[in-house]
Amino acid sequence: MIIAKFIGVVVIGYLLGSIPFGLLIAKRKGVDVRQYGSGKTGTTNVLRTVGGKAAAMVFGLDLLKGILAVVVAGLMIGRDYLVIDGHAVGMLIAQVMAALAAMAGHNWSVFLKFRGGRGVATFFGGLVALCPIAALFGGEVFVIGAGLSKFVSLGSIAAVVSTYGVLVPLTIVYGFPVEYLIYALIGAVVILVTHRSNIARLLRGRERRLGDKAEERQPKTKSAG
Repeated sequence: MIIAKFIGVVVIGYLLGSIPFGLLIAKRKGVDVRQYGSGKTGTTNVLRTVGGKAAAMVFGLDLLKGILAVVVAGLMIGRDYLVIDGHAVGMLIAQVMAALAAMAGHNWSVFLKFRGGRGVATFFGGLVALCPIAALFGGEVFVIGAGLSKFVSLGSIAAVVSTYGVLVPLTIVYGFPVEYLIYALIGAVVILVTHRSNIARLLRGRERRLGDKAEERQPKTKSAG
């Protein structure tokens, strides 16, 4: 029964994360964000294609996906636990698994042929529910980084890396649960991977700045032969 619950929290987390709020909200304005800019369905591409109000809604809803995944996992597991090799695996691990599953759903949505966003808002949603102080720190780094550099991608990367960085002393010195650190590490790696094209453009000096509009994507043409 407990194994079924752990599977359940992962499935529910993934399905929550898979809801493509960016696509749905932009389509209300008659825009398919997948056809513009990065082709992603997250906050930044919605901002570039539809505007600030729609982007704020997408950010809030994508954040909520991570929060709900953690809350649902906590309610489903409760005080139950699974014993693996003499170690008790309980609610906190289930919540981390659910939050990571929500990130996976956001980035590789079952409703979008396993495409989606980059996972930043959903990552921080999970962190808000797991460890609000770390989420607050990372959010401040994002605002400062993106505000000063005018690169949303750079602010996002700095935010997730610094979140992991601050959790290291919080775990070692202040005894925060190691599960938070594991979540931040895996989440940061995933976000760095999903930002690899942004990193390449930053290095070439061709990254889009905050406030730039997204251009319509050109369809890929198949080469002859």
